[in-house]
Amino acid sequence: MTTITLKIKEEGQEAKALLEYLKKLPFVEIEQNKDNDSIYDSTFVNKVLNAHKNDKKVTIKADKLWESI
Repeated sequence: MTTITLKIKEEGQEAKALLEYLKKLPFVEIEQNKDNDSIYDSTFVNKVLNAHKNDKKVTIKADKLWESI
């Protein structure tokens, strides 16, 4: 199966017609994801984006990495 990602502005008639056409094709699967939807939890995203502000850092030597898990 080939995956193709399309970003379509759904305001226009042509865009709506294209989406309706694609939905009718038996070999096409459509997964809609709005731009503001995220596959990540917003709390996690905020923690990652604000991590540089946090002074709490942990350093682990590479040879001891698996022992710390």
